[in-house]
Amino acid sequence: MLHYSTKNLSKKQSYKFLSGSIIPRPIAWVTSMNHESQVINAAPFSFFNAAASEIPLATLSILRQNTEMKDTARNILDTKELVIHLINDAHVEQMNQTSAPLPPEQSEISLNQIETVQSRSVKVPGIKGAPLRMEARLHQYVPIKNQQEQIITDLFIVEITDFYFDEEIFDQENEYILPEKFNPLARLAGATFAHIDGLFDLKRPN
Repeated sequence: MLHYSTKNLSKKQSYKFLSGSIIPRPIAWVTSMNHESQVINAAPFSFFNAAASEIPLATLSILRQNTEMKDTARNILDTKELVIHLINDAHVEQMNQTSAPLPPEQSEISLNQIETVQSRSVKVPGIKGAPLRMEARLHQYVPIKNQQEQIITDLFIVEITDFYFDEEIFDQENEYILPEKFNPLARLAGATFAHIDGLFDLKRPN
């Protein structure tokens, strides 16, 4: 086995090892709103997952660049609201375009002509064509600091208030999401993405 002590790793190595090891990761395509200008921001994040089910909670980790907070993180802190979308191939190009860095006064939604839909529980609109979306409110914010007490990552624990499923990907009778119909995108390392493939069932022991 090749061994690397994390105390000797550069920031780039740490990111490469994490993003290349913890795969595949779901992609949260997040819309948020600037409190002052009402500009709608859209951006994808792959440091994202479920956190609890008794209260439907998800985690969203937004890494900083040079300790600079990203627009999405600032918007969530200010408004306490967001919409999370999970997507498939139909929106991969639009999602990728929204990863480009823009100034806060510019909207990725407007720039890329992405159609939105009004939300029920939050003021932030959702992306209409996404096959699965979740309206959410901030439950807990955790600033992640380095050894020098600088904030390097903004960690959000958010409570899902509303789920929306495209009828084609949802079995209403059994209330199951159909992964083969959904075929969501997953994030690997670098510029590489993946699909779900080779599904199989495995019963848990009693």
